[in-house]
Amino acid sequence: MSLYLWIILGTITFPFLLSFDRKIHFYTHWKTIFPAILLVGLFFLLWDNYFTDHGVWGFNGKYVQGIYLLRLPLEEILFFLVVPYACVFVYEVIKGYFPDLKLDLLGRAFAFLMVLSGLLLTICYLRNWYTLTACALSVLLIIGIYFRARATWFNHFALAFIICLIPFLIVNGILTGFTTPEPVVWYSEDHIVGIRIGTIPLEDIFYNLDMLLPVVFIHELLSQKRKKG
Repeated sequence: MSLYLWIILGTITFPFLLSFDRKIHFYTHWKTIFPAILLVGLFFLLWDNYFTDHGVWGFNGKYVQGIYLLRLPLEEILFFLVVPYACVFVYEVIKGYFPDLKLDLLGRAFAFLMVLSGLLLTICYLRNWYTLTACALSVLLIIGIYFRARATWFNHFALAFIICLIPFLIVNGILTGFTTPEPVVWYSEDHIVGIRIGTIPLEDIFYNLDMLLPVVFIHELLSQKRKKG
């Protein structure tokens, strides 16, 4: 089994097994989570394939199974299913076990930090495809969901995202070559800022936010409709 597939398996194992926890009953959210993941995942697969096709990033054949859909290895496709599932699990655990946490200040600080840094990077690196798209989309999502729609769940999302940065740094560190002679996923230096957290491009943080925030948004929207129905 490929290294990338082992990473995918390790990422999903505990969230899936704990989905049947008696307090959270995460499996009862599957009817809203899976549609959200699939909708957002389709967009990201198209984005991912386009950037792979144009050399913005790519995949090392040594660390994948060799099964491809268009230009994307099987493991990369599974990434867009597994990572959102694991992170939404963390989000629901926080809501379930700590529903009364006072997180207004954290949510506000997180929103302002991501918007301001995203705007700065977007303006300064307009020619970098990855920087431009990842950062600009983060800015638009937070402005729309937090500042305009005033989503009441955003504060819990912010905490969940920060907590998920720990496994994110581990998983993405392995994928970008921290523990291997060559990276599993490589990036063109022409399309990133060049600032890395270990071996992880700074843009990956914004990219993960772009992927996770819409999933939670759709999940919450569908959940509210189910309750009303």
